[in-house]
Amino acid sequence: MYYGNIKKHDIANGEGVRVTLFVSGCRVKCEGCFQAQTQDFNYGQEYTKETEEEIIEALKDEHTKGLTLLGGEPFEPENQEVLIHLLRRVKKELPDKNIWSWTGYIYDKDLIPGGRKYTEYTDEMISYLDILVDGPFVLAKRNLALSFRGSENQRVINMKETLKKGEVVIYIEK
Repeated sequence: MYYGNIKKHDIANGEGVRVTLFVSGCRVKCEGCFQAQTQDFNYGQEYTKETEEEIIEALKDEHTKGLTLLGGEPFEPENQEVLIHLLRRVKKELPDKNIWSWTGYIYDKDLIPGGRKYTEYTDEMISYLDILVDGPFVLAKRNLALSFRGSENQRVINMKETLKKGEVVIYIEK
């Protein structure tokens, strides 16, 4: 897996100060994507054990609330295979940190058993998330007044409550 950027003090992609990893590779290819360069699976730098250590160390800062995964697309199958190791470590070593992720895919359609992006890692990956912002960015539905999303079709999902109740629980109303 490659990644485009790591922001160690990000305040735009989730609540509080965050460490944000922009992974490379995306097949959704939304028109008007704000990180179009990360659609290329070979964009940026190769993700290594050293990269993972850098992220873990940055997360140890007491002012940092958590980790954010963006893209590109964290839920591309080849990215899930790499990211699951990072998420396991964060939950084990830094259990007080929360995890947010964005995806251009639809949680209850594409990321469930039988869904087009479901892999052997998807359920575990989702189980570690506190918040999932799902759905493709739709340029015609762009709305700059929305919190944590760029278009009105996207949802900010409370994953802990969603998994508990067995139905999508919206974290931030539209």
